[in-house]
Amino acid sequence: MLANPQFNRSALPDFLLLGFSIEGQRRFYLFLLLTSIYIATITANVFIVVIIKADQRLHKPMYFFIGGLSFLELWYPSVTVPRLLWSLKTEDQHISIAGCLTQFYFHFSLGATEMFLLTAMAYDRYVAICNPLRYLMIMNPNICTILILGSWACGFIGVIGPVLRISTLWYCRGNKIDHYYCDFAPMIHLSCSDTVKAENVFFYTTLFITVGCLLLTLTSYGCITRMIIKCPTASGRRKAFSTFASHFFVVILFYGTIMFMFIRPANGNSLHFNKIVSVIPSIVTPLLNPIIYTLRNQEVKEAVLKTAQAMMTC
Repeated sequence: MLANPQFNRSALPDFLLLGFSIEGQRRFYLFLLLTSIYIATITANVFIVVIIKADQRLHKPMYFFIGGLSFLELWYPSVTVPRLLWSLKTEDQHISIAGCLTQFYFHFSLGATEMFLLTAMAYDRYVAICNPLRYLMIMNPNICTILILGSWACGFIGVIGPVLRISTLWYCRGNKIDHYYCDFAPMIHLSCSDTVKAENVFFYTTLFITVGCLLLTLTSYGCITRMIIKCPTASGRRKAFSTFASHFFVVILFYGTIMFMFIRPANGNSLHFNKIVSVIPSIVTPLLNPIIYTLRNQEVKEAVLKTAQAMMTC
C-alpha cells in the first residue's frame, strides 16, 4: 500500500544529487571540461539549424530531419548539464522533489523523442534509397512535419505513466541520489513503498519505446542493405551507403549506450557505473551528432564553408 504523498513531501523536503565524487582541482577541471562541451554542443547544433534554414540547397526532407535532430539536441543536454555545472561550481547538491520529478520527466521524454525521431529518419533514408523516384512525393513537407511533431508528442506522452507512478512513492531511505540527474533506479532505491508497479511501468514503457523504435529502425536498415546488395555497380553501392551512413553511426552511438545500461542489473556497483556511461548519450552524443552529419555529408560541408566564409568577410 502506497504512503500518503503529503507525508512523503513533509518527511523528505529535497534530494541530494551526488554527481561525481571528486574534489579540489579535479572538480574545477571537470567543470571547465563540461562547460566547454556544453557550449560547443549548443553552438554546433544552433549552427546546423541556422545553416539548414538559410541555405536553399538544404531544403530537402533529409536535412529537415537533421535540423529537427539538432533542435532536439539543444534541449536534451540542457535538462541535466546546467544543473550539474551549478553543483560542480557551488557544491550545492540540493534539488526539490518537484524539481527532481520535472527533470526526470523532461530527460526521459526528450530521450524517447530522439528514439522516435531517429526512427523517422531511418524511414526517410529507406524511402530515399528503396523508392527514389517517389521520394519527394512520399516525404512531402506535410509528412515530414507530422513525423517530427509526432516524435515529440509520442516522446512526451509515453513517459507520463512512469512519472505519475514515481510521484506517489514514499522516500525514507535517505535522500542521496548517486547520480548527476534524477534517474529512475537511484530514486527507487530510496523508496520504502511497494515499488513493483512503478518498476513494471517504467520497464515496459522503456522496453516498448526502445525495442519498438530500434526494431523499426533495423527493419529500414535491412531493406536498405538488401537494396545496396542488389546495386550492380560499386560506385552505386558506395553512393547508396553514404546516404544513410551518418544516421547509422548516430544510431549505434545512441542505442549502444542505452541498451548497455538497460540490460545491466540495478545493483549498487552498476548504478555507479551507469552514471558514468550515461554521460555518452546525455552529454557527448549531442555534440557528436552535428559533427558526424557535417563530416560525412558533402552538401552540409559546403554550406558550412559558405556560411563561415560569409561570416569572415562581414
